[in-house]
Amino acid sequence: MSEINPTEIQLDRLGRVASPCVDICALDDGDICLGCQRSIDEICAWSTASDAERRQILDRVAVRREARND
Repeated sequence: MSEINPTEIQLDRLGRVASPCVDICALDDGDICLGCQRSIDEICAWSTASDAERRQILDRVAVRREARND
């Protein structure tokens, strides 16, 4: 699985891993956001996820983005 380069991960104002939200909130048929590539479950879990969990989500997002670009 492709991983996010740690230098690419943005932090929010509290120093936590920032949301990948790009304010294009629309779900495809598989309940994946067309803007940020997170699943609806990942979006809902984001606010309570630890930084380690957020990084795992971002790893999955990177894989989805790569697959969409193929």
